[in-house]
Amino acid sequence: MNGSRLIVALDFATAAEAQAFAARVTPSQCRLKVGLELFTAAGPALVSELVGRGFDVFLDLKYHDIPNTVARACTRAADLGVWMLNVHALGGRQMLEAARAAVDQAAHHPLLIGVTVLTSHEEHDMADLGLPRDIGAQVERLAQLAQDCRLDGVVCSPREAERLRRRCGKKFSLVTPGIRPANAPTDDQRRTLTPGEAIAQGADYLVIGRPVTRAPDPAAVLAQIADDVRQSPRISG
Repeated sequence: MNGSRLIVALDFATAAEAQAFAARVTPSQCRLKVGLELFTAAGPALVSELVGRGFDVFLDLKYHDIPNTVARACTRAADLGVWMLNVHALGGRQMLEAARAAVDQAAHHPLLIGVTVLTSHEEHDMADLGLPRDIGAQVERLAQLAQDCRLDGVVCSPREAERLRRRCGKKFSLVTPGIRPANAPTDDQRRTLTPGEAIAQGADYLVIGRPVTRAPDPAAVLAQIADDVRQSPRISG
């Protein structure tokens, strides 16, 4: 695997804040995630700027719409030069296949990742949505659908990583939010693990936000996390 396993979530309200953070770290230390709030505030121009600085950008917009709309959005995202983008697996087979075809036909080929169950969800949330209360089973079902549709991997809780690694194999990428260094607050995440624990469970990429972006010295925190990751054993696929 080339590049850093660490993806910093740029959970900022403005382009200026995101740019200021990016100036304090380097592409060798981390990749960057642009989500809904920042993309709504700053748009494609900021994504292009971060790519131009040499950062691998994960465009985290969780596309979920009719197949044609999602396919066209994936094409536009690929045109921005992003490293990774995602779609929601609950969009279904036709939507996932349309997204895969769009990325395959683009001039630039980012990783295409499916979203399974949000890491903020708990069993009572699943019941409210009319979905099975067994979150692990639902995650596994959606991950299998994503793999059947030739997506490159899924976003999942680190607590589901071991289960998916054994089911989906070594080449299927697992991107895990809900990562919190030891002694860091969990904030609004529920199904969390430390960086070392997540890697040991089979995660490929770790999404970390506030523990890094709010730190007085983000580079030092990233170095500490990277050291934790290097020392962690990894399960076999």
